[in-house]
Amino acid sequence: MSTTAVLRSEWIKVRSVRASAGSLLAVFATTVAINILASAAVGQAEADNEGADLLFGAFYALNFGQIAAIAFGTTAVSSEYLNGALRVSLAAVPDRNLLYAAKMTVVGALAVVVGLLTSFVTFLSGQAFMGSYALGLGDPGALRACVGGGLYLALMSLFAAGLTVVLRSAVAVLSLLIPFILIVSFVVGDMAASVADFLPDHAGQQVLRQDPVGTLGPWAGLAVTGAWAAAALLAGWWALRRRDA
Repeated sequence: MSTTAVLRSEWIKVRSVRASAGSLLAVFATTVAINILASAAVGQAEADNEGADLLFGAFYALNFGQIAAIAFGTTAVSSEYLNGALRVSLAAVPDRNLLYAAKMTVVGALAVVVGLLTSFVTFLSGQAFMGSYALGLGDPGALRACVGGGLYLALMSLFAAGLTVVLRSAVAVLSLLIPFILIVSFVVGDMAASVADFLPDHAGQQVLRQDPVGTLGPWAGLAVTGAWAAAALLAGWWALRRRDA
């Protein structure tokens, strides 16, 4: 089977799984909606606080969008482990390397497109409510943050997708990653800031800041998140090659 045919089949799989399509839509809808509500309700009041990073505040809702991004990466892969679906996939595409590469390429491509769209729309729509505090794409760091925010969401999706191949369970991955992002990461940050700088969420979100904090710059932080995603993808590739279907 040709690479193009395998990519097309993986696209059909993702599109036909309701949980995956719904999670991908939620990345955009949840992030934009929450950001508009937050900007309209308290955006200008928060911006007036001394030392506020207006650019980082403009992407506040990405904290919620990343949960949907993790869910997308997880559900896009976990369907292979339901009712023997992986055996069917391997019967159609015996080359496990090709199957894995095609699946992750489709997941990553969709996540990048939706992530970038989400990031730009979130920024621009939120700034419409910021009055005199509004930022534009021409302001320092704004364009970088919009591009970086989209890539960050995509990397979190791929991170989750790789872990799902390793653990073979959407429940296990979501139970591990969501509490880690929402709770453990903040606890580690309070206890050891230098360690927290290299956690996937803390590192990647440096790209959203006008003035990055900690030891990593904006692109270096995003590269750290990329390293986490690459490690998960490599582990998933190894697991798919070594384990029985």
